[in-house]
Amino acid sequence: MTGINRRQFSLLLGCTLLSPSLLANGKQSLFASAAKASNGAYELLVIDQAGRLHLRHELPARAHHIAAHPHRPLLAAVGRRPETFIDVVNYETKQLETRIRSAQGQHFYGHAIYSADGRWLISTENEIATGQGLIVIRDALHNYAVVQQFSSAGIGPHELKMMPDEKTLVIANGGILTHPDKGRAKLNIDVMRPSLAYVDINTGQLKEQVFMPEEYHQLSIRHFDINQTGRVVIGLQYQGDKTDDVPLVAFHTQGQPLALVRAPISTNMAMKQYCGSARFDKSGKVAAISSPRGDLVTFWHADTQQFITSTTSRDGCGLAQTEKPEEFLISTGRGYCYRYNCQTKNKEKVKLDIPAHTAWDNHLSPFLV
Repeated sequence: MTGINRRQFSLLLGCTLLSPSLLANGKQSLFASAAKASNGAYELLVIDQAGRLHLRHELPARAHHIAAHPHRPLLAAVGRRPETFIDVVNYETKQLETRIRSAQGQHFYGHAIYSADGRWLISTENEIATGQGLIVIRDALHNYAVVQQFSSAGIGPHELKMMPDEKTLVIANGGILTHPDKGRAKLNIDVMRPSLAYVDINTGQLKEQVFMPEEYHQLSIRHFDINQTGRVVIGLQYQGDKTDDVPLVAFHTQGQPLALVRAPISTNMAMKQYCGSARFDKSGKVAAISSPRGDLVTFWHADTQQFITSTTSRDGCGLAQTEKPEEFLISTGRGYCYRYNCQTKNKEKVKLDIPAHTAWDNHLSPFLV
């Protein structure tokens, strides 16, 4: 704890998280992503809707997700597991503001978010000695000093987001035990227990938790999104036998059981047991789930939880809503971006002003300027 004590932090957090967003309609949409250049360097890239390049910043290693500050020109590029850095970059000055390092004995899991007022940066991390997941909160006004950390209520926390009430943090506990000494090896596949946890951001208290049914305990909960009504859509990654036919998408509403859903069998099999990103459209009525191993993006009704359609996208993983309902931007590991409209089925390639052979990483993060 640095600068303020726990009680002051809790009181301050309770006030600031309820502050209205400072983003206003009519601003320009930009999209940030981690990427890999043709020379092997890892980068943070920012483009606009027309594909024009606004920022190209070299990173110390591979990043996974980019968190955009709600009203300052800052982007936090979070190192991919088991990296120990977050680069906070000013996209106006194009300079590195600070490089955050995880505490000794911890590492990042690739995702972080800013609070609605921008005061706090909240990340998922691993406590290496125990293998337990942590949520770590840093103060953006005091050089990102750690002010609080608490259990993620599981192993392998990955993506995290705030519910519409801005009081409840939702955490995808993937359930997969790892250790930096073992590289990318998965150490507990036979006994893994993925969950979706709802935690009080002020106290760290677990409010609700849903687990995968026992027969699907090897379905790792990794990426998800939340719409305006608080409905969660989840993209799953299966760790079992490669011949198994399992559901790869789930929906959840607080107070209800987890709802596992399937695409038509041919589409479900084509998803290759792996979902890479999950995002709602601007209206919150349509969800997109990418399956980069299957070169496929599927689309789902939020209310009925039914499959709508799919589109092919070679190594397509990154997803972001655009200014139009039922429309998404899709980025690929092959260096392309597409706009896809679920209503019209129109897919348009975006002409990109980026170096050739640049490979987009897993996620796209939209923000307004």
